[in-house]
Amino acid sequence: MKSNLIAFIKLIARYILIVINDGFICMRVKKRLVLFESFNGKDVSDNPLAIYKKVIEDNPDMKNSCYFSVKPSAFRRLSQEYPKIRLLKRFTPLWVWYSARASFWVMNSRMPQWWKKNKGTTYIQTWHGTPLKRLGVDISHVEIPGNTTQQYHQQFIDEADRWDYLIAPNAYSKTIFQSAFGFHHHFLDIGYPRNDILYHENNLKSIDLLKKQLLGTSPEHVIMYAPTWRDDDYQKQGVYKFELPFSLKKFFEVVDSNTMLIIRPHYLVKDHINISGFEDRVKICAEQDINQLYLITDLLITDYSSVMFDFANLKRSMLFFPYDLDHYRDELRGFYFEYQPQNLPGPMVSDATRFYSELALFNTTRRFTGYEKNLEDFNTKFCAWENGTASQKVSEIILKGMSKD
Repeated sequence: MKSNLIAFIKLIARYILIVINDGFICMRVKKRLVLFESFNGKDVSDNPLAIYKKVIEDNPDMKNSCYFSVKPSAFRRLSQEYPKIRLLKRFTPLWVWYSARASFWVMNSRMPQWWKKNKGTTYIQTWHGTPLKRLGVDISHVEIPGNTTQQYHQQFIDEADRWDYLIAPNAYSKTIFQSAFGFHHHFLDIGYPRNDILYHENNLKSIDLLKKQLLGTSPEHVIMYAPTWRDDDYQKQGVYKFELPFSLKKFFEVVDSNTMLIIRPHYLVKDHINISGFEDRVKICAEQDINQLYLITDLLITDYSSVMFDFANLKRSMLFFPYDLDHYRDELRGFYFEYQPQNLPGPMVSDATRFYSELALFNTTRRFTGYEKNLEDFNTKFCAWENGTASQKVSEIILKGMSKD
């Protein structure tokens, strides 16, 4: 049933694209219509949401002409979570009509290749992270079911050619995006809009309120474990595995009783994490705004995830646990960044014994002595363009575009 619906929508889309792009009739974009989308419609979040909020703040009249494209399966949930935001069910006839006539697309992931944009639509691509792992054309061998490496590369090249603007969070990312996407249009060297909150709400009052909203309580200390996902750790296409590389029992033996652990998994594995017996001290936060989670986090534990670059804005402690470094770096994805202890803003451990040791040390001192300069250098390299104004700058582009004849 679902495949038949998608096929039907594609037929409609192809007809509309012929009409729009081949000149059979002249279909103008609606000047005040903006379509936002996050992670292929799975959520209302990330950079597109930050930009949406700023556009509405700057021009409240835009509220009725800004839409978020969401998956039909997520529509009910997201309608309840965001009752004041106008949502469109992705790949429905109404979505096709609005998408075809939007003045702006604001997205953080790729749009399906079969759906092209109106020549009058401006496509702002925000992307969704500073890359440590290789991206797009730079991945020499792709381990994703249903995709060959050549197909994967060409999809990135074709998609990037449609982007009118691409946000770069830092100079390091800008250089990588040029090679990985083959991007040759206009960069916005402004930092990530989603990180603006880290500058506006990094205060005790906001943090305490966020703890109560996100955790239902206000623990004195919060540690977040946010690993990357493994492309090749799957049971079958679309079904991925996940196992914690440390024992929850031992974890809580070395931290204070007033410490809560947040696990931030990839959405593909969020339903495969066993926290039995620790439900009162562990919270799985797969769908919450991760920037809000950063604000309440005292210590970030990660491996190769780009969360390290965003969290660095707060200049707080990080612990790196790359338990499968050789495989991940050399066989699976490869790195741009020299992932070595001397380049990281916190200790790097590769086994559980050292992990518990460093965790116990942090629990006593609340910092990792000797990493102050590493953290400062890391912040300078990856956060120099961040100052809390990125959303405003994109909003200005959109609103200025609306005022043109």
